[in-house]
Amino acid sequence: MNPSLTIIEVTQITPSNTNSSESLTLPLTFYDLLWLKLHPVQRVIFYKLTDITRSFFDSVIVPNLKTSLSSSLSHYLPLAGKLLWNTNNSKPTIVYTRNDTVSFTVSETTSDFTLLTGNKPFSATELYPLLPKLQISDDSANIVSFQATLFPNQGFSISVIAHHAVLDGKTTTNFLKLWSHFSNNKPKESPPLDLIPVYDRTVIKSPTNIETEIINKWQSLTKLFSVGNKEQENPKSLKLIPSPEINSDVVRFTLNLTREDIQTLRERVKREAETEEEIRLSTFVITYSYALTNLIKARGGDTNRPIGFGFAVDCRNIVKPVIPEGYFGNCVSAVFKMALAAENFMGEKGFLVAVRMISDLVKGLDESVAFKIPELLDAFATVPLGTQVLSVAGSTRFGVYGLDFGWGKPEKVLIVSIDQGEAISLAESRDGNGGVEIGFSLKKHEMDVLIELLNDGLKK
Repeated sequence: MNPSLTIIEVTQITPSNTNSSESLTLPLTFYDLLWLKLHPVQRVIFYKLTDITRSFFDSVIVPNLKTSLSSSLSHYLPLAGKLLWNTNNSKPTIVYTRNDTVSFTVSETTSDFTLLTGNKPFSATELYPLLPKLQISDDSANIVSFQATLFPNQGFSISVIAHHAVLDGKTTTNFLKLWSHFSNNKPKESPPLDLIPVYDRTVIKSPTNIETEIINKWQSLTKLFSVGNKEQENPKSLKLIPSPEINSDVVRFTLNLTREDIQTLRERVKREAETEEEIRLSTFVITYSYALTNLIKARGGDTNRPIGFGFAVDCRNIVKPVIPEGYFGNCVSAVFKMALAAENFMGEKGFLVAVRMISDLVKGLDESVAFKIPELLDAFATVPLGTQVLSVAGSTRFGVYGLDFGWGKPEKVLIVSIDQGEAISLAESRDGNGGVEIGFSLKKHEMDVLIELLNDGLKK
């Protein structure tokens, strides 16, 4: 129960135009299994509409969202299905059967739209009423769930929670783009071909036994994280690793780095390097290095604490043969590195240290990153106690600010699930001028320090 939110209705949306006898079964691949036990991805997309009323929301916006969602699901049937792990199967499977549905919650809130979409820190707990629930049990797991929330005379939000073992960021945003296309156009209009999913699992080339290795690693990790729970007694449980409660002192903040800011940081690296060494100075390397360095400084404390960092890698264009851009499912691996002690990032040239390390990781990427998932899970299991672990969610390549459902582009897009660990989120700037939005989630006293560091660093 939340005093700021009123649930108007919870409905079930069925894919349109489907054959009543149609069904679909998709096995998970080794890419999917990497994310099997990790928390779902939660996004909230805000739309500013200052003259919006409850009547207009109920009679125009919600019916349009439902109809277009149904049309979109007809192309993405697995989203209406469930993730199941039959006792006779070695791995989970996505199963869609006729009359399967997706949950769609409609709500109204008294929350401050301007606060949640603005540039000032606010309590992370403010976002959670806007999120739908995703049903996950030992035996089955829903794939996605959606919620539309009215902010009277301010705007509305559309939120999605997606099971990461079924969808990576690219697949999720492709679906959202298709939904916005149908919402913004007549449902009968043919959708763009690049948004139609490719279900052919034969495009994924799996090394021998890698799936069994990954599942075994997860079973060991599940026992490690679920001591005392009955879950560990069921090796085929679909329940996720427990997520920590979000404390009331955790706040959210979004930094808008302009193209000029990124170039300023790039020039700073060149000055500080003082050599002709080959450093990759891509927007990603610069942005992540800047965020990472300042997060380490903002934490303060023990300067000898170990630092670990990583990021996801889209393998569609890395592996051979390449995988279609519209491939449905995960095609993402990750890299993780235990780095130096915190003190190495806290000095005057800490930013340069981070740039060199992340640049080296990016330069070293090849198709082998796809096949190192068992080693990656081993690395997670052996992270020393007290390590500050940093990671990245989202991407500047997803184009989330192009998600126009008929009422203009988003005012703000937030990945809520970065609260579940010391992660940042990345998205392209709303203005489309080559900048980057970086989302942060930290305890308030650390966030106050972080914001000052971020601003000061751009003046150097």
